[in-house]
Amino acid sequence: MTSAAPTLTLPGDPPGGRRAAWVWGIGVAVYFVAIIFRTSLGVAGLDAADRFDVNASALSTFSILQLLVYAGMQIPVGLMVDRLGTKRVLTLGVVLFTLGQLGFALSPSYGMALASRALLGCGDAMTFISVLRLGARWFPARRGPLIGQVAALFGMAGNLVSTLLIARALHGFGWTATFVGSSLAGVVVLVLLLLFLKDHPEGHEPPPVEHAGAAYVRKQIAASWREPGTRLGMWVHFTTQFPAMVFLLLWGMPFLVEAQGLSRGTAGELLTLVVLSNMVVGLVYGQVIARHHAARAPLALGTVAMTALLWATTIFYPGGHAPMWLLITLCVVLGSCGPASMIGFDFGRPANPPERQGTASGIVNMGGFVASMTTLFAVGVLLDVTGDNYRIAFASVFVLEAFGVVQILRLYASATHRERDHHVVSRVEAVHVPA
Repeated sequence: MTSAAPTLTLPGDPPGGRRAAWVWGIGVAVYFVAIIFRTSLGVAGLDAADRFDVNASALSTFSILQLLVYAGMQIPVGLMVDRLGTKRVLTLGVVLFTLGQLGFALSPSYGMALASRALLGCGDAMTFISVLRLGARWFPARRGPLIGQVAALFGMAGNLVSTLLIARALHGFGWTATFVGSSLAGVVVLVLLLLFLKDHPEGHEPPPVEHAGAAYVRKQIAASWREPGTRLGMWVHFTTQFPAMVFLLLWGMPFLVEAQGLSRGTAGELLTLVVLSNMVVGLVYGQVIARHHAARAPLALGTVAMTALLWATTIFYPGGHAPMWLLITLCVVLGSCGPASMIGFDFGRPANPPERQGTASGIVNMGGFVASMTTLFAVGVLLDVTGDNYRIAFASVFVLEAFGVVQILRLYASATHRERDHHVVSRVEAVHVPA
């Protein structure tokens, strides 16, 4: 960018302002609660194994099924958001993930608990894409990277609630009271959503959406997929997100307690450090990308490299038990995985027109959750096969990281060339973002 770049909002951009922050904040609150529900199993994994009397593979099935539903719903949800609007999709999402959390609290059997997590995953899948769309409808395009990172930051705050409050509540009040009580948060955000949320500000109505059934669906998906930026964004999301997701969602607590010999309290503090690091790094990445569009790929690939280095150093540390300074460093670096995955949307967003934003975001968002689901399953199976050898099980992370990096490098040139040749570069570059 140059110092001569204009500072005014581009024609047709939403104005932003306090009302935009309020409406968007309601959507973010929905996402915040969804993340609490999604990650609550991460601190309850050992409790769930005792409650339902299951082994590592069966325990991982909870998160795998939840993520399988989440990933499978991403493109349908993107189409729904483009066609039905944010409010309707978010409302359905809140109802589903609240019922899923309540059902998980009251499940008398492993099978019913699995069904409840699947229902939760279905509702959770409807939140983040909707929040991204809401931000795009209420804020100027130059705010896109920062708005996305801030939304993810509040999501991580929901993860913080899980690691701090849910873990303590489980110890103090037990399984049923903890999960039933947490489900009430879903009722609160549903009321706020129904009363105050609007899809877009007055005077900024989206263009009419084509209603052509299956033909419309095929057209949206095909047009989004043809864009190299969409595919590059998906692989960036795939490669960067899953190590931290696997660590926080299920296997971090057992690894730290069983393989590293830490107390559950100390392990919980390290999981909290991942979340806090994520929140800080998210703000930094958002500001950097808003000012320097070319930083997208270096930040993403640099995060993958650092994650792989610290992950390998920790699991292969001589003697088996890594020192505390190394575990702390690993957790700080894992905190950068979520912000790096948001860079995927910064490749997909400028490559697609407004009427395809939901569909393109769904394709991008699917990447990281497919990787997470695959790794959760691989770790669970390898732990059972090897007799809880975390070195072998956690080494599965490197396979997916290597595959993802190859795809990023393969697509990067074509995606950036298309941006330049077709003037599809994000409007972020055309507007100076003040500090």
